[in-house]
Amino acid sequence: MTSNLYELFSDALLHLPSAIDSLVRSKEHNESHLGRNVTIADAAASGDFRILQPIWDIRLGRENFFASPLFPVILSVSFYFSFCTPFMIVDLLGDKLPCIHKYKIQSNLEVTWAQIWDTVSLTFWNHVLYILPAAVSQWVWTPDTYLPERAPTLFEFLWHQVAALVIFDLQYFVWHWTHHKVRFLYKHVHALHHRYHSPFVWTTQYLHPWELITVGFLTTTNTWFFNCHPLTIWSYMVVSIIVSVEAHIGFDFPFTLNHFSFGMIGGAPKHDMHHLKPLTNFQPFFNHWDKIFGSYCPVMTRGGVKPPDLLDYERKQKETKKTFD
Repeated sequence: MTSNLYELFSDALLHLPSAIDSLVRSKEHNESHLGRNVTIADAAASGDFRILQPIWDIRLGRENFFASPLFPVILSVSFYFSFCTPFMIVDLLGDKLPCIHKYKIQSNLEVTWAQIWDTVSLTFWNHVLYILPAAVSQWVWTPDTYLPERAPTLFEFLWHQVAALVIFDLQYFVWHWTHHKVRFLYKHVHALHHRYHSPFVWTTQYLHPWELITVGFLTTTNTWFFNCHPLTIWSYMVVSIIVSVEAHIGFDFPFTLNHFSFGMIGGAPKHDMHHLKPLTNFQPFFNHWDKIFGSYCPVMTRGGVKPPDLLDYERKQKETKKTFD
């Protein structure tokens, strides 16, 4: 499995120059999906050319590996642990990396080895006890994935992923709101995720098994609504992991999407505030449902700085509490 993944990434790098070259050379042979010599202009005019085809053709000669029901599991699990590890190192080094640590939201709190051990251990056992049996069952009873000859169009590839994220965002908003408002559900399920008031990268999947299974089920099945291409599904899984992990890293980096989305995306600052004020900011990615239903709370920025809108929010909350008291 490891060698196959290594070959996959190696081939991706090797195919990149040829993919770029195929776009700029009008006489490039587009045999990956047409089976005959045509110009890029002809292929585009006929609707046959797919810009993602060179990437999709990496599967050639490895169809058994990519078609296996185990491949999505291997992809998501390996990517999750690989993506989290650099942030763990940054957390443990702390203020020894001042150029990075200055972006920490709750900079007064350190991440310790004990916290790392606690969160990674639970994540590991959740994968062993729940994800692994589910993966084996899928491998035994689920047929191999059908791999079409042609890649998805770029438009399909992008909008299917955005649509699936928007649907998941609503689904988890409802699930999350319910598991905070219903005391039994919070106490016996979701409270585990709130053990740490200052999120760090491994709290992303620091979850009760019911929550882990729910999130996994919704993430997997949302692509079924659109009959997505396998390449789109795999990319969506990776993107979902990226945005979920980014929401838990506890850093307000200047290059994250929440700084370029005109207030549409919450990012790490929003979820950090949710862990500080658990009855606010239920949406995992976006902000619109929280704003519509009045559960949105302004966020702290790097270094624990409270902007004027957050100070005003807290002042109004105190005034409301005094009125009811």
